[in-house]
Amino acid sequence: MNIQVLRHRPVLAWAFYDWANSAYATTVMAGFFPIFFSQYWSAGISGSVTTFRLGVANGTASLIIAFLAPVLGAISDRGGTRMRFLFTFAALGVVMSSSLYFVEQGQWQYAAVIYALATMGFAGSNVFYDSLLVDISAKENFSLISSFGYAMGYIGGGLLFLLNVLMTLNPEWFGLADATQAVRVSFVTVAIWWAVFSIPAMLWVREAPTVDKSSSWQAVTAGLTELTHTLKKIRSLKTIVLFLVAYWLYIDGVNTIIKMAVDFGINLNMAPGDLMKALLLTQFVAFPASLAFGFLGNRIGAKRGIMIGVLVYFVSTLWAGMYLKTVTEFYMLAVTIGLVQGGVQSLSRALYASIIPSDKTAEFFGFYNMLGKFAAVLGPFLVAGVALFTQNSRYAIMAIAPLFLFGAAVLVLVDVDKGHREANALEGAI
Repeated sequence: MNIQVLRHRPVLAWAFYDWANSAYATTVMAGFFPIFFSQYWSAGISGSVTTFRLGVANGTASLIIAFLAPVLGAISDRGGTRMRFLFTFAALGVVMSSSLYFVEQGQWQYAAVIYALATMGFAGSNVFYDSLLVDISAKENFSLISSFGYAMGYIGGGLLFLLNVLMTLNPEWFGLADATQAVRVSFVTVAIWWAVFSIPAMLWVREAPTVDKSSSWQAVTAGLTELTHTLKKIRSLKTIVLFLVAYWLYIDGVNTIIKMAVDFGINLNMAPGDLMKALLLTQFVAFPASLAFGFLGNRIGAKRGIMIGVLVYFVSTLWAGMYLKTVTEFYMLAVTIGLVQGGVQSLSRALYASIIPSDKTAEFFGFYNMLGKFAAVLGPFLVAGVALFTQNSRYAIMAIAPLFLFGAAVLVLVDVDKGHREANALEGAI
């Protein structure tokens, strides 16, 4: 392992895109949007209804990207247009994030549609961002560089979120009328941050040249044909299939906790300010923890590192459902999740990159992201359904625990060395 690779310009530029778009994941998706959607855009509506509306917005965006991801991946691999697709989706996210500023109180329909479009931009760009890992890194550095990207995302998203929280707690410091205006301005700061810090990737990240320099329409038709061919072949790739099943299960739990943690705290009657502080704590703990997981993954293997993180999630989820009561305990949970969240995400990306054919990265990462988006659909609906049926938010959060347990059980069956051999044999064959 050569830590000097983190200083290479393409690696830094690639990681800065995570720094850029994580502002959306932190300030909008996990932080202000759930609270603002409930208390401002859906003011006077019951909590179960707002949870349902938020779930529909999240689910719709995730479903669209889930279906588009493998198709777009196949097309971009064929035509060498991953960077173009990345910045097209990023532009959609930037424009829609800033558009949230203009949504007035009570206009939950507009807020939901704009949020869904912004989330599509965020998720769609990540399909191509993830696939570029193999272009800026040698295989032996996947775990380290993938973790570095997530670490940069946590610190970048966390820094802007810190500023945004200060804006809402002390709006007069920033010449703002009140906390409501501060939240609306925060959506604009996310768009600016996302756009500005995407520039290094635009300038210095270069995807590997493709053999086939097809025209746009030829890339579409050839990419779709190739996708169909790969779908027929992928059933025989047992290592990849097993990993994707495991990933779908445990990342479902990870995504659900990211999106529903604030809602869980609200149902326990915790103050929004305390919840924002807990999210900040998670961000800044996750920064060094993600880097640590990168070194851990290089030392003991990505699979073992993922297993550690998934089992911590399993125990933490059960504990939260059964025992969590106070704000202090919520902070403790935030620290625990922060220690493993980035590690599970980054090592999953690194492990997957190591067992797929290197000449079909965007296409295979399309499947990877497709499963992640389907997980983002199922998880929130699972929590909402259990909460609605039992009228108990504790049972709802505990419903996630089996996803981690079953995910770990399937991950045990993944033979990484066999996956490496399969990937090497398949390069150029599909």
